[in-house]
Amino acid sequence: MSAERWISVGLALSIAASIGLVVTYVLGGQPQVEGALLAVALGGLGAALVVWAARLVDARTQTEALHPTGSPGGTPAATEEPVGAGEVTRRRFLLRLLAGAGAALAAALAIPVLSLGPRPGRELFRTDWAGGARVVDADGRPLRVADLAIDSVRTVFPEGRIGSPDGQTLLIRVRPADLALPDGRAGWAPEGCVAYSKVCTHAGCPVGLYRAADHALLCPCHQSTFDVLRGAVPTFGPAVRPLPQLPLEIDGDGYLVATGDFPEPVGPPFWDMTHDGEAGG
Repeated sequence: MSAERWISVGLALSIAASIGLVVTYVLGGQPQVEGALLAVALGGLGAALVVWAARLVDARTQTEALHPTGSPGGTPAATEEPVGAGEVTRRRFLLRLLAGAGAALAAALAIPVLSLGPRPGRELFRTDWAGGARVVDADGRPLRVADLAIDSVRTVFPEGRIGSPDGQTLLIRVRPADLALPDGRAGWAPEGCVAYSKVCTHAGCPVGLYRAADHALLCPCHQSTFDVLRGAVPTFGPAVRPLPQLPLEIDGDGYLVATGDFPEPVGPPFWDMTHDGEAGG
């Protein structure tokens, strides 16, 4: 069998195996079959390239000038035969076949990568909270201001999303006159009901302790402490970013509802890094 045929067979096998790998993956996937097809695709392409390099790549030849040996009036004989049109056509066919094998293999390898899902980063800027979402306790009961005593604390969630990891929130009721929230947040704590993300901004641990005597939230993991009255700014420990505050209001039925999502990403600073390496909060 000629070198061109060996190369054609290898590339054709590679293309067929790559297409088979794509089809197998789309239909649900089977690791053993996918592994075998990948081996054939890589093996066929590799074998074709080896034969191509060994049999079809012209080696560079170095020559030295020689003095003519024939009679002065003689016509020198041709030393090289021109490349035939058929050989050029075969080379073009093989090049196109090689490009097809490379494209098919790239497609087969790209599909599993694409199925990993969207790049992390933007999803970390959103939680399950949204405007109009009722505040409910761990049992799913919507809460009114009257359900909370002064200096009490509840772990709450958006209605319908109980147990949401990024939506878990601490709802605390304090005396409205004691609050000293940042500018623009005076209306976020109706009747002294203030809500902060329960996910610590240091390492992502749940902030589960409330010290009512000095209105402080504490993270038990590394003892980061946050001032409830001043927008949950850190006052002690390794955390350097305040707990994001959830904007609240009271709806027409008297229930506490969110007016939107947290204005900043919840959790540690490295959680809100985009794929470009820029912090989002």
